[in-house]
Amino acid sequence: MNKPVTFAICGCGNRGLEAYATFQTQHPEKMKIVAGADSRPGQLALLRERYGVAENMCFSSDEELLNQPKLADVMIISTQDRQHVPEALQALDKGYHILLEKPISPELDQCIALREKAKETGRIVVVCHVLRYTKFYSTLEQLLRRGDIGKIQTIDAMEHVGYWHYAHSFVRGNWRRSDETSPMILAKSCHDMDILRWLAGEKCLRVQSFGGLDYFRSENAPAGAALRCLDGCKARDNCPYDAEKLYITGERCSFKKVGDGWPCNVLASEPTEEKVWDAIRTSPYGRCVFHCDNDVVDHQTVNMEFENNIHATFTMTAFTEKCYRTIKITGTLGEIEGNLETNELIVRRFGQPEEVIRLNDQKSEFAGHGGGDAGLSEQICGLIESGGGDALTGIDASVESHVMALAAEQSRLEGGKTISLAEFAGQFS
Repeated sequence: MNKPVTFAICGCGNRGLEAYATFQTQHPEKMKIVAGADSRPGQLALLRERYGVAENMCFSSDEELLNQPKLADVMIISTQDRQHVPEALQALDKGYHILLEKPISPELDQCIALREKAKETGRIVVVCHVLRYTKFYSTLEQLLRRGDIGKIQTIDAMEHVGYWHYAHSFVRGNWRRSDETSPMILAKSCHDMDILRWLAGEKCLRVQSFGGLDYFRSENAPAGAALRCLDGCKARDNCPYDAEKLYITGERCSFKKVGDGWPCNVLASEPTEEKVWDAIRTSPYGRCVFHCDNDVVDHQTVNMEFENNIHATFTMTAFTEKCYRTIKITGTLGEIEGNLETNELIVRRFGQPEEVIRLNDQKSEFAGHGGGDAGLSEQICGLIESGGGDALTGIDASVESHVMALAAEQSRLEGGKTISLAEFAGQFS
């Protein structure tokens, strides 16, 4: 049996340690974590306990890890957005292949620099656009490619972020400010830009976008609101964003519901109820959502024109109960509706009975990848073991969808101006 592919991790947070490294527990014959870096001692302790990484291979900073001789086949880079490219460039020079958390970078010139460095070094760079690896989207792509609804005419997609997820990640959390991380259309919805490009099967020519930060602003704070939820706030009883409701007692993301899972494990390493209480008393996650320093949009729409006269719309909104995606595609011979929460696709071929494809128990040709994170990890292990090949979410495809997202943000900032992608990208070539 071949030896497993070895991995080092820059950034042992939720994505690096929980999403991708978990593949080792499922397939130890394919993946072996041998080193990692994080500034939080608790995360390094988890790296040692869960994956058997030696203490002398656990580093307190990314710089310390990257200054070592090459320690593994692949470097997982799952740090903050603006750290991605500088760390990836250094890792490529060290001889690593790269598994890169999305987005690549909020700066298009950095995205292009990484693409060129990957070509120069001949190394594999796979970007973590995990939706392509799910059964839902891989099945949908197969239906479109084999022509089940004829030529694609329109695509309408929607990302229902969820009021609680948005408050956690984009008001109180790490992705609340575009100057520190990325604009919302890139930080959260570059997945959607990638999927729309993939499903359309054609290049995107032009984009137009509208949106803004409308609700989570100080002027919308209810009467009696405090700066922190537990500091005598008089509006807590009727506020769905109250930190105690979200993280202790509520039905969506509280310790009562998720225990030591996400998002409570963002508030504290190996969270207990006591640790979560302490976090909402003292950390950014206990702040009033109307008195934070956030600036990313809470809703945005994008209109897109692709080659072959395909037109698409995308809507991202914070104001939904649940966190999921929906899509509807029309073609010359039929239509498809999909709901990622129920994991169902409804295919209506004109003049024929409706077909419902339930992917939770699908065993046919449409089984596809078992799950996005696992499918992504499995692909890069396979690419390394086989000596190369084309990744489903390689750097070239990912840069293209980043151009779409960044051009959409530019359009939004300019009041909905139509942006030519060729002209936009040409500024950075």
